[in-house]
This record gives sequence, structure tokens and C-alpha cells, in this order.
Amino acid sequence: MNVQRKTMPSGASLFDTDPEILGNRLVLRGTRIPVEVLFENLADGMSLKEILDAYHGLRRDTAIAAIELAGTVIEQVEQSRGA
Repeated sequence: MNVQRKTMPSGASLFDTDPEILGNRLVLRGTRIPVEVLFENLADGMSLKEILDAYHGLRRDTAIAAIELAGTVIEQVEQSRGA
């Protein structure tokens, strides 16, 4: 199957760190929401809608881009390992 992908935003455009925000933890840009919170909530079975409802500062397009970027990185790691 040939799947055409959109141009993926870079991590630099999606994530931010700042010593003044949550002790320099990696957060979703424009928020004070640590990146791991998105993935921990997904792993706990929350839907994207539930996460967006719980974290009002999180934009749907940002969350989706972060999830897609994580998937792309995982694919690249698997390919580099010959999986």
C-alpha cells in the first residue's frame, strides 16, 4: 500500500523547554503541558477528546502532530534496526 504522508512538523516546532517552565521539562509548545502527559494519558486508555477536554491549553492539531511524529520516529528506529 502506498500511503502519502503530509510534511511532518519538526520536534522543534512542537516542543519547547524553558528553565522557568516546569524545571526545563519538555512541554508541548505554547503550553505548560509536559509531552509525556499526552502519551501517558493515551496509554491509560483516554481518548484524544478526553485529553483535550482535560487540558484546555492543548490544541488538537498539536496533539495529533506530536502523536504522528512519535510514530514516525518509531518507524525510523525500527527500520534502522532492520525490524
